[in-house]
Amino acid sequence: MSTPFRPTLIELPEELVGARVLLRPYRTSDAEQVFAAIDESREHLKPWMPWVNNHLRVDDTLDYCLRSASNWLLRSDLAVGIFDQSSGRFLGGSGLHDPDWDLRAFETGYWLRASAVGRGYMTETVRLLVGFAFAALRAQRVHLGCEASNVASQRVAERAGFLLEGRLRNGLLATSGQPVDMLVFALTPEDWSRLR
Repeated sequence: MSTPFRPTLIELPEELVGARVLLRPYRTSDAEQVFAAIDESREHLKPWMPWVNNHLRVDDTLDYCLRSASNWLLRSDLAVGIFDQSSGRFLGGSGLHDPDWDLRAFETGYWLRASAVGRGYMTETVRLLVGFAFAALRAQRVHLGCEASNVASQRVAERAGFLLEGRLRNGLLATSGQPVDMLVFALTPEDWSRLR
């Protein structure tokens, strides 16, 4: 009889440190800073991120931080906040989502506050997360999907080395509620070795 696999026993670091960014699980003490970033960026995020309307008060964001911390402990979702390493300023969010621990496959996604866009923070974040997924979590696949019209998200995926696997026609609902095409990008261990 084999021993059951328990994701909760997988050791995870308290933080991942890049050249300019620090990634770590959310804490309750982050709620005000995260809410401020979302509030500053509503118009910037609204076309792509339907969850923006779930953060109307600091308590909404506090609830998100609490649930994210719980999911991290359970290894059911590995959401991280992105912080400027030198100042501690909250920049945005990312993570390794919907883990399939049998296959070792993860989805990633990302967002930045409006005032942090265009400075390379997200490309650094995604490379750091992907490196962690392949080196420490033995990932076999890391993928992401974005609306075909979301050029900024596509550029991050390309700069991070993801390969375009295809276009899913009417693959997701836009924030307008209308179906739109989705682009799917992915990396495998072989791709990651080539990039390194």
